[in-house]
Formats: sequence, C-alpha cells, structure tokens
Amino acid sequence: MGVLKGIWNWFDDRTGLGSAVTPILKHKVPRTSEFDGWWYVLGSATLIAFIIQVTTGIALSTSYVSSTNDAYQSLQYITSDPIGGFLRGMHNWGASAMVLLIGLHALHVFLIASYKFPREMHWLSGVFLLLLTLAMAFTGQLLRWDDTAVSSVVVAAAQAGRSPFIGQQVAHFVLAGDTVGGATLSRFFSFHVFFIPAILFLLVGFHLYLVIRNGVSEPPKRGDIVDPKTYRQKYHDLLERDGVPFWPDAAWRDAAGALMVVIVVVVLALVIGPPVLGKAPDPTILTVYPKPDWYFLWYFSILALIPTQAESAVIIFGPLLAIVVMIALPFMANKGERNPLRRPWAVLLTILILIMVGTLWIVGEQEPWSPKIQIQALDPARLHLTAQDGAVYRGAQLFSSKGCVTCHVIADYGAQKGPNLSYVANRYNANQLTYIIMAGRGGMPAYSANLTNPEWNDLLAFLLTRRNDNVLPTPQGSPAPNYPTLQPASH
Repeated sequence: MGVLKGIWNWFDDRTGLGSAVTPILKHKVPRTSEFDGWWYVLGSATLIAFIIQVTTGIALSTSYVSSTNDAYQSLQYITSDPIGGFLRGMHNWGASAMVLLIGLHALHVFLIASYKFPREMHWLSGVFLLLLTLAMAFTGQLLRWDDTAVSSVVVAAAQAGRSPFIGQQVAHFVLAGDTVGGATLSRFFSFHVFFIPAILFLLVGFHLYLVIRNGVSEPPKRGDIVDPKTYRQKYHDLLERDGVPFWPDAAWRDAAGALMVVIVVVVLALVIGPPVLGKAPDPTILTVYPKPDWYFLWYFSILALIPTQAESAVIIFGPLLAIVVMIALPFMANKGERNPLRRPWAVLLTILILIMVGTLWIVGEQEPWSPKIQIQALDPARLHLTAQDGAVYRGAQLFSSKGCVTCHVIADYGAQKGPNLSYVANRYNANQLTYIIMAGRGGMPAYSANLTNPEWNDLLAFLLTRRNDNVLPTPQGSPAPNYPTLQPASH
C-alpha cells in the first residue's frame, strides 16, 4: 500500500489530477431515498453502456472491412471466432442497453420535471444525446450489410425523399448517391465510427459539466415550486442542510448500476450471442421485407399500420413534431411544480408513450409485415399516355410489372433505391440503356433473361421518352458504339 500511495503522490504532484478530481467527487448532492436514488442511476448506466460500445467497437473495427465486397464476409469471419462472436454480442446488447437506458433516463427526467430552471441546458443536451444514440444505432445496423440492413436503409431513404423541398437532396445524402452501394456503406461507417462518437463525447462532457455546475436535481416534493428568482438559494440551503458528498454516499449506487449493466451485457453476449446475419444483399431479389432492430421496430410498425393517405404526413411531421416539442419544453415550462402527482398530464403522457411503444413493438414482433411505404404501379395516364401510344404505353406498364418501379422513380412513382429515371433519356441513349439494363452495370441486375424482345423494345421506347427538353444531355464518357450489342431472351 505504501508503494502504491507513493506512486499516486508522485503522479498527483506532476499532473494535479487529484486536486482537480477530488472536489468533483466530494461535491454535495441532495439526499435521496432508496427508491428515488436508484432512478438517478440511469444516467451513469447509459454512460457505461456507451463506454462498452466504444471499447467493443474499436476491437471489432480491427477485423471489419467496410467494403461491399468484404463487409458481409468479414462479419462472418468475426462471428465464427469465439472471441469475435463474444465481442459482436457485447456490441449488439450494449447498443440495446444504451438505447433502453437513455430512453428511460429521458422519461424519468421528464416525469420529475428536471428540465426546469436552472437545468434547461441539461435537458437540451440530453435530447441531442438521445437523437445521436438513435443515429448510432441506425448507422450500425447497415454495417451488417445483410439483406435486411440494406432494405431498411432503402426504406429510410424513401422516407427522407418525402420531405418537402429538400427530400431528394436528403435521400441522396443518406445513400451517398442515387443507390445503396459502396459509398453508402463508407458513409455509414464513417458516421458510426468517427463523426457521431466524437460529437457524443463532446456532448457527454458538456452534460457532465452542467451536472457539476448546476447540481443534481433534488427529488420533487409536493407543493415545492420552482421559481427562477429564488431556486438557486433554496437549492444551496438544501445542500448545506441535508446534502451528502457524492463520494461515497451517492456514488456507490452508480458503481453498482454500472456493474449491473456490464454483467447483463456480458451474460447476454455469452448466452444468446451476436445477432444472426441475414442473407447477403442481392439486388435481384425485390421481395425483401426489412425488419429493423427492436428499438426501431415500433416506428416501422406505425408505417405498416397507418393508412396510405397519411404516410407522408406521419413520416415527415411525426418525428419533426416530437423533436420540436422536446426542444421547446424547457422554454415553455421552466418553472412551477415538479412533483408528478401535481402534474397528471405528464404522468398520463409517459404512460401513453410506454403503452404505444410497447404495443407497436409487440405487433412488429408478431406480424410478418412490410412497412407500407407504398410503391404504386406507374399510371400511364399520369404521363398522358393512352393505349393509342402503342409501345410507349406498354413500356410504361412494363416499368411496373417487371419491378422497375420498386427501385426507380419516374414522375413521383417508385422507390429511391436506384437512380431517378424521370429524365433518363437526357443521360443515356438507346445503346447505352440496352447495355446497362440487359448486361447489368452500375448496381443493376442483368435483365437479359427476364425480358422478351418485344417487351424490351416497348420498355426502351418508353424510357427514351423520359426527357426534359430544357436540360442538355449529359456526356457519358466512352462513345455508345463501343458498347457490345445485346439481345433479350427470345422466349
């Protein structure tokens, strides 16, 4: 012990770490009951889950390859190794723990109104931490690079594409291009591993600084009103009268909560293991039903259950309204009662949120559904086409019946999985379209075996009408005559 104490004294003398940390550990916090005290552990438990994610993520990144050719195989290799499978399991269950804990922490803070003066910035930084945690979870799912993960991102891009004015730009940003591919995976990997964790570290530090500066909110008492003019003095008097040092009086619960989180994650990683990889993504399979990780399943259930007419409104304004309300809350209600018994609307809203999310999650687990981001059949009449237009009219019908509409947009019909073909004739001539579609280039599956000669002629005639005469044709590099001549199947 004497040697260790000597080493610490030498280290503290050179760095001053002890003199900096000791006041933080010894600062006073309000005394809590056994029941209230354990609820206050949720914040530190979330931090421990984040640390688990960082450490296991760094370990996994040493073997993961972020390319479309190798990502799936690299995860298979990692999972086949006992240590790699354990780390994947910890990373997966750590993500679940982090989302669950930060969600419960946010509900607890809302329920006891800890967003009121002087802790408005506590709440706002926590809101952004919640959103970034969900962004981490979403970007991490694609890194599995299986069919479900890829299809889920296509659904997300389709949602983003419905935003007014900037929808196509947002969808293009999500996909890092016009279609899911190597650029998409690289972008998601960069955000998941570098950008989002960096911002999370900064926000966590800021959040902890605010906790030290303004103190931990005391358990709310009935009739104890928050008044910005008198609250700071009342809080100071409370700490002087009945406060306890954070270490060790309160910190032991945080340590116990952290240990509990680690034990649960480790046990789940050992007993259940990592998530099972789906099939490798295959662009020729158009009937994949994306089912996201459990913490997003409730939202996907909403998309599956709402009427088609309400989809755009829910997709666009639902999340936007929730974010606006959370940001506005501490400015609109920063004083008054904090006790839940005096705020029945807060209790009711909390119960409704738990029931809604829980019910929708159960529905999503039990039902074999696909989100109803409906892909309507292309209506030739919308393009002012009739049966008298012959090949062009039949080609518009084939655009739907052959599945083109499940990947490409024309006149607001279709999905944002591949490039927008509304003005495809401005970019490609007949020979180029034949080569790209029939041979399969640029992420396109080869359709030479799926179209007869008459069908291809009709489809090509239709595509060549998709032109904007106010836009100059786009140069395409190598001249078209250099492309080989391809023919559809003769059946």
